[in-house]
Amino acid sequence: MKKALIYLITLLIPFTAIAQNGYETVLQQIESNNTTLSALREQIESQKIGNRTGIYLPNPEVEFNYLWGNPKSMGNRTDFAVTQSFDFPTAYGHRRNIADLQNANIELVYKSERTNLLLLAKQTCIELVYHNALVKEYSVRLDNARRIADTYKIRLEKGDANILEYNKSNLNLTAIQTELAKIEAERVALLSELKRMNGGKEIALPQDEFSPPMLPANFDEWYAGVETKNPVLQYVKGEVEIGKEQVKLNRALSLPKFSTGYMSEKVVGEQFQGVTLGVSIPLWENKNMQRYAKAQVKASEVALEDTKVQFYNRLQSLYLKASVLQQNALKFRETIASNRNDALLKKALDSGEISLLDYLLEIGYYYDAIVQVLEAERDYELALAELSAVEL
Repeated sequence: MKKALIYLITLLIPFTAIAQNGYETVLQQIESNNTTLSALREQIESQKIGNRTGIYLPNPEVEFNYLWGNPKSMGNRTDFAVTQSFDFPTAYGHRRNIADLQNANIELVYKSERTNLLLLAKQTCIELVYHNALVKEYSVRLDNARRIADTYKIRLEKGDANILEYNKSNLNLTAIQTELAKIEAERVALLSELKRMNGGKEIALPQDEFSPPMLPANFDEWYAGVETKNPVLQYVKGEVEIGKEQVKLNRALSLPKFSTGYMSEKVVGEQFQGVTLGVSIPLWENKNMQRYAKAQVKASEVALEDTKVQFYNRLQSLYLKASVLQQNALKFRETIASNRNDALLKKALDSGEISLLDYLLEIGYYYDAIVQVLEAERDYELALAELSAVEL
């Protein structure tokens, strides 16, 4: 019961402590060294610059004319003009606001990709811990199987055992060696995957035990805290705000545009100079733009509501799944702690109370239970990782 009590205590760790386990260091290294994130960061910075283009006044226009007269006695004429055109003044404020909102949203794209990468890395870490635990477990089994095989070899030589029992002990040893080799190969593959995520740099995670935190007692209260952290929800909200600002911009663009400048005209013996003013009448150019922008806002609002519903239901489903897995893991661990009989079986085998076949059969039940415990704990950790991905 001592191990069961220790396991129960670990489940009482607050849910927010999920980042306190051994994965945190690995995830920090991967975030720093991952080449995909580095490339995405450069793309994001480039896009930010692009979002702030086209928000300023158009270029001024300079015009120069040199006209010669006919007949020559009329002299030549020189015209010079500088003009600056501009939209209705409020349009530039709306363009700047849209650029700022777009830059905020593009950061959410990076955050979403970062979350996906770290979730994948954390899932790989959990699988690695599971295989580390299997390696540890099968190493103990291998030592035991090798000792039994050696014992039966000696007993066969002394005439205390028959060839069938000796062969059984060797087959048991070979089976465990084969399974351990397979687990080691999978463990190497997981380390290689972490290395790939870490930009080709070696990474280590020797942890071979799970210490999962407890689920939040109230799902809705926990959800209220993480909803604001979800980059997908925040992105869709940002699209709604961008759409609303676009409506304001189109309204400003439907107002008259202006131009002003300086103009000079010179002919023989005369010179004219002064300011010029112009205005464009908004009749056809932006037709339906306002309606289109409003329709876009409505579509974004509907998408936001749908995303909220999908996000809530998905997390609730993961929460319920994790709750069941948590109970299974706890139940398995308590059962193993209170009913383990590997030492008793070994003692019975050594004293001759049971045959080797009975020992292998009974110890197999215990070994299977150990693997089931590790699988339950792994599955619980994987469910927690996905549930808490927004907090990475």
